[in-house]
Amino acid sequence: MRVEVLTGARLRAALEDVARLRIAVFRDWPYLYDGDLSYEMRYLEAYLDPSAVVVAALDGQRIVGVATGMAMEAHADDFAAAFADRPEPLSEIFYCAESVLLPEFRGQGLGHAFFDAREDHARALGRRYSAFCAVIRDDDHPLRPADARALGGFWRGRGYAPLPGVTARFDWKDIGTVEHASHELQFWMKAL
Repeated sequence: MRVEVLTGARLRAALEDVARLRIAVFRDWPYLYDGDLSYEMRYLEAYLDPSAVVVAALDGQRIVGVATGMAMEAHADDFAAAFADRPEPLSEIFYCAESVLLPEFRGQGLGHAFFDAREDHARALGRRYSAFCAVIRDDDHPLRPADARALGGFWRGRGYAPLPGVTARFDWKDIGTVEHASHELQFWMKAL
């Protein structure tokens, strides 16, 4: 198992694999996302920007996990309102967008490797803060697996804390539904 930052032609060549991985992992709790390959491919194009980072976990040549990140102001349309009452300017925040990893590769330290690489990239860009958002789902949600693992302890161990009242809403189609629905996400942040 190795972790590699994907850039340029290597990243472009891997976009479809990354899109398929995102769809597969996000079908599970807590996202329950009924993904669409064409949407995912369009979404991932933003990560071809040199200020963005895509960190891949590879088992041989197979991508089994990926973490993404970019400048928070690249998401200003989505997140500016959430941070409007915060003292930190968007231009000082690095957004750790997604971390997806196939279940059989979890618990091997890759989550730390993903955060380490993104935080290093953020520091290299001169960012003072790192933030991400987590899906909020009810504990009694009917699709919550009995063995669902909360990640708050992991995130706190890395120095992140939830930002009270700082949330965003995104629409996506849940598995087993016909329509897109609005989902609330909670921001977590730490100083770098």
